[in-house]
Amino acid sequence: MPRINGHKVTEQATGIGAFTFIEVIAALAIVSISLLGLLKLHLVSIGMADAAAMTAHAVFLAQGKIAETMALGYPQVGVDTGAAEYDRADFRWRTEVGDLQLPELAQAEVAGLRKISVDVTWKQGIRRKHLQMSTCVADRKLQ
Repeated sequence: MPRINGHKVTEQATGIGAFTFIEVIAALAIVSISLLGLLKLHLVSIGMADAAAMTAHAVFLAQGKIAETMALGYPQVGVDTGAAEYDRADFRWRTEVGDLQLPELAQAEVAGLRKISVDVTWKQGIRRKHLQMSTCVADRKLQ
């Protein structure tokens, strides 16, 4: 008869612990549910990263349009529109230059200020997103 640590071991009572089938199934169910939650979080993370990339591209497009307008010197009043494509997404932009008219400026007799506004729109999923960026520019001839 075999002995383990000085004790007699029979075939029916070996004393070796094992998991039952029910315990294994319960553990697999817990792991499966946990992995589903992690997968959902991963998908949400990918969606948020994509949204951030699209918004960043819209910001860069708006900054570029403002820089183009300002590079020409004192901008003329008017509107310009166009489209750009990035990563299979269509971005539509609209640049508007207008005289800046505020009551405070009129009282101080300040003239020659223009506002440059750029609106960028794009479709993200089923929604349309919108970004607006503005700046003011002065006539460099002002004394």
